[in-house]
Amino acid sequence: MTNKLWRLFFTLLLAVLCAVPGWYAADAFLHASVFNGLLYRYSSWIAPVYRAVFTVVGAILGTALGRWAFRRVEIAGERLRALSTRDKVALGIGLVIGLLLTTALSIPVLIALSNRIFFGITLTLLIGTALTYLCIGAAVSMKEEIRLFLPPPPRTPEEEAAPPKELWKLLDTNVIIDGRVADVAHAGFMEGPIYIPGFILDELQHIADSADGLKRARGRRGLDILNQMQKELTLIVRTYDRLAPGHEEVDARLVRLAKAMEGSIVTNDYNLNKVAELQGVHVLNINELANALKPVVLPGEEMHVAIVKDGKEPSQGVGYLDDGTMIVVEGGRRHVGQSVTVLVSSVLQTQAGKMIFAHLRGGNGADDEAEAAGYNGNGSGGSGEEDDLDRGVRSYPSRRPRRPVR
Repeated sequence: MTNKLWRLFFTLLLAVLCAVPGWYAADAFLHASVFNGLLYRYSSWIAPVYRAVFTVVGAILGTALGRWAFRRVEIAGERLRALSTRDKVALGIGLVIGLLLTTALSIPVLIALSNRIFFGITLTLLIGTALTYLCIGAAVSMKEEIRLFLPPPPRTPEEEAAPPKELWKLLDTNVIIDGRVADVAHAGFMEGPIYIPGFILDELQHIADSADGLKRARGRRGLDILNQMQKELTLIVRTYDRLAPGHEEVDARLVRLAKAMEGSIVTNDYNLNKVAELQGVHVLNINELANALKPVVLPGEEMHVAIVKDGKEPSQGVGYLDDGTMIVVEGGRRHVGQSVTVLVSSVLQTQAGKMIFAHLRGGNGADDEAEAAGYNGNGSGGSGEEDDLDRGVRSYPSRRPRRPVR
């Protein structure tokens, strides 16, 4: 039956239930009326009129009440469908326990108040409502423990032979703006459906509408990347946001949604990565993937690199590999703007990636910098000897200690 038929049936049933008390209410009114003698004189036609009026009024009230009550039932049904299976099982167990306790307590209450039956029924309904509410709340709070006592559902041969359930991939704002996730998805390294929560899309739109030019460019880049992925891949947007209702921060709601969907979060945000892992949500970090795909460099390995800028130390130059890995070259300051061959000295792994330390092939950087400062291989420059004589110090070609001239 459709919802319309259910609503019609429920409304008619409640109208009939309210019309019957209306009939009896008319008789009670006739017997209690001050015009009792007059009414009984014309009872052949007045009594049926009053019964009809009261019955019709009861039916109208029942119809209005039925439409309102059925709407409340529909809302409760929608909320019930939104619950997870564990919540539904816990709700059913709590309801059954509450009704059993209500039945057990209602019998002595009704016996004790047998001479005041109306008061006894009212008290029983109040006790039953309170007990049922408390039992349902207790059962829902213990849904994880209840699941341990329930037998696992039997699986059909088709389910046994079926592949494992696909994991949802939920994208966060930063990884969408970054753009590398589109290349990773196109390369086939992201299995399963890709989900874009509605609040992530709203945040992207808010960034794209920002008055700050840089934020506006980042937001528009994220929306462009999503449009491109939508054309080439299958994206699902906003469909399951009801599993994590609320208006808290985007990252917190994303973690709750991923937990409810039993999916994984795809991100490049270090803090979101740690928070999600603490709550038991699987995370796919694009930065970790990029670091894992960088080529392995060993000390003593020779490579060709272009020096693009000065380093922090006086003799250092800095270059970059094709994947963005930074190389610090000792003695490379003189070769800024040139391509040189270097030997790897050591590799440092950081949270941001790898740093490679190297020196020029065929010599060390300190000697090259010394030559650039005007010193020859013997430790003296063009005017070094004259300066030494003026200071009373003799120059020697060897590197032995110098002594004063007597």
